Amino acid sequence: MRTKTLKKNKINVVTLGCSKNVYDSEVLMGQLRANNKEVVHEEEGNVVVINTCGFIANAKEESVNTILEYVQKKEEGVVDKVFVTGCLSERYKPDLQKEIPDVDQYFGTTELPGLLKALGADYKHELIGERLTTTPKNYAYLKIAEGCDRPCSFCAIPIMRGKHRSTPIEDLVTEAEKLAANGVKELILIAQDLTYYGLDLYKKRNLAELLQNLVKVEGIEWIRLHYAFPTGFPMDVLDVMKNEPKVCNYIDIPLQHIADPILKSMRRGTTQAKTTKLLEDFRAAVPEMAIRTTLIVGYPGETEEDFQTLKQWVIEQRFERMGCFTYSHEENTHAYNLEDDVPEDVKMQRANEIMAIQSQISWELNQEKIGKTFRVIIDRKEGSYYVGRTEFDSPDVDNEVLINAEEGYLRTGEFFNVKITAAEDFDLYAEVLSE
Repeated sequence: MRTKTLKKNKINVVTLGCSKNVYDSEVLMGQLRANNKEVVHEEEGNVVVINTCGFIANAKEESVNTILEYVQKKEEGVVDKVFVTGCLSERYKPDLQKEIPDVDQYFGTTELPGLLKALGADYKHELIGERLTTTPKNYAYLKIAEGCDRPCSFCAIPIMRGKHRSTPIEDLVTEAEKLAANGVKELILIAQDLTYYGLDLYKKRNLAELLQNLVKVEGIEWIRLHYAFPTGFPMDVLDVMKNEPKVCNYIDIPLQHIADPILKSMRRGTTQAKTTKLLEDFRAAVPEMAIRTTLIVGYPGETEEDFQTLKQWVIEQRFERMGCFTYSHEENTHAYNLEDDVPEDVKMQRANEIMAIQSQISWELNQEKIGKTFRVIIDRKEGSYYVGRTEFDSPDVDNEVLINAEEGYLRTGEFFNVKITAAEDFDLYAEVLSE
């Protein structure tokens, strides 16, 4: 009898959702590579691992559709095996097993060793910081903690990611050194909550000390802070930001809302007065700081008055960067017990109103930049433009600086000094200054 020849599996990792998922996929791929497995990211492969998002309605929908797409490919014989991991799987495993039984196995967010085993690989503890990065070579995400202890009413993350667990400083420095050795110049620090960093390990909020250690890493030129929580923010971080040129004058601090009744129902542990005071302190400490925030409109019980309060506050604050989401009613969250009483069309209208105000603010702030010089990192070339960013901009979500490619060659991943020549709502146009 003929024996079937063993073909070598090619594992395709598909990533959905946020930067934390990107990071987790990179760690998984680093582990697979260390086990001599052939692994690709969002290309063709006969074994597929889908890293899902389970946070809000449209992200969940995208995850389910992606799973169904690959199950269909399995039926057609295009792929051999489909594995599902990540937040959706953590949150809804029993339902998914029942509804989509053709997936080979489902894994939660903390079951990396089990997933590796299913892929014929061993979990290697010694691989601190060994990851296959999927972002452009010049920047990488550095996840400094996992999970969250905050009780926000609308959020399902603690269900999916568990309690807050900080990664020790020395491990993060090791990881940063490995990334720098691979050509990474910008670290984007991520966690569910940066401001909580260190409380579990060092019995104090220790983000400032972590930053002081990371700036010493040779080759790293920018360090950027994402997802800080407003309550209990460690103000010593601002001193480091001010004194350390490597720490970008930038912070992403999701504030969600500002009307006191909504903040109370959201269980945010703050008030309009406290939040406004915090932002004043930020701007006083680091005047040139770009503050990015995200807001939620249409939360249960949000009255027209609450919305007007929010709108007025957005006009007053003139945030450099902002995103606005409509509320998503998520089971097993505290807010799920409330009536989702703001109609969908009202939610959309409110989100559009906020973004129209923000678009105008962004346009005005950008006009002020014309004629000024900025240091820019080049991320990629797109059509006839090189696309770069200033220290005040995060990849994928913020402004971009467009430089005409016909005017000369620019190497991606390098820094250049540019002069802004024109500006739109969310894009700047620039020319490179000769060295």
